[in-house]
Amino acid sequence: MQQPWRKRLLATEFISLAVLVASMAWLSSVGEPAQAANASPAWLLVPALASLGVFASFTGLMYLRWIASAESGHTFRNKLIFALLAVTLTGVWIYAVAGTWMSLETGNT
Repeated sequence: MQQPWRKRLLATEFISLAVLVASMAWLSSVGEPAQAANASPAWLLVPALASLGVFASFTGLMYLRWIASAESGHTFRNKLIFALLAVTLTGVWIYAVAGTWMSLETGNT
């Protein structure tokens, strides 16, 4: 069974992944001491939003595979386990992004 959101989610995941890798490569080259003064901390929004795109599309694809296509009688249990997994992964993502921003404010690298 082909879900209509599958192609969009796959495209979003791989485009976000490409943006994430490109932004991380660019930020590592800007990280040189001579060029660091020209870079704004707001540029960290690019990899943060790209990683959110990768994470959200991964979660959507996981939902399509585990929940939408499941034909068992245990759909409530499957949805509960998926919700716990999604909330846990979202918490890890928020913790990582918040840790990055907090280290910028305190000056720790």
